Amino acid sequence: MDSRRAESFSDGVFAVAITVLIFNLLPIGQRVLNAHVLAMAWPQYAAYVVSFLTIGIMWTNHHTLFGHIRFIDRPLLVLNLLLLMGIVAIPFPTALIAEHLTGPDRSGGQIAAAVYGAVMVAISIFYNLIWWYLIGHAEELGSASSQQMLRGSVPRLGTGPVLSKIPRWSIGMVGYAAGTLIAFVSAGASLAVYGLLALFYLFNHLPNPPRDAPAPDA
Repeated sequence: MDSRRAESFSDGVFAVAITVLIFNLLPIGQRVLNAHVLAMAWPQYAAYVVSFLTIGIMWTNHHTLFGHIRFIDRPLLVLNLLLLMGIVAIPFPTALIAEHLTGPDRSGGQIAAAVYGAVMVAISIFYNLIWWYLIGHAEELGSASSQQMLRGSVPRLGTGPVLSKIPRWSIGMVGYAAGTLIAFVSAGASLAVYGLLALFYLFNHLPNPPRDAPAPDA
């Protein structure tokens, strides 16, 4: 299958997921509207911003990944579907956090933040699996770069004997796992961790596709 078809389908899924986030803000001020009501809705704003940035950055990283290949086989197609299943699930924990972070239902805030983190961990796992599958089957998928070039072009955490072997972008999996554990202590602190991870991924931690990569055949 042409990789552009998979990207087009994925773009539609990302667009739906990121649009659904606004539904959590629509009930604000429907009964009573004043400055106090708007101010007290800050959990909804925070959850919206964090999730919007997260999905948007995941979309850009998804394009970077698939920009390295011309074709997509069935295993990669399945991995991409599993990734998208996690993407479209993001509005659910976002709504949970917005509802339970403060107010009379805040007793569920910790569980809501933990569910958010669990979804992010699952998404991180599938991103890693897609990248390593892409590297391992670079030639079969029509990549303009060899396995060695792709593997060597990934920025690392450091230069030491251990850090030099860990891809910098994989820190997200550890960060989201940590945020999930922190959620059982403080939901607010957990949401802050997720926000910091979104800012971390604003910077590109994946190698860019070569400019002279051949276009897929018609």
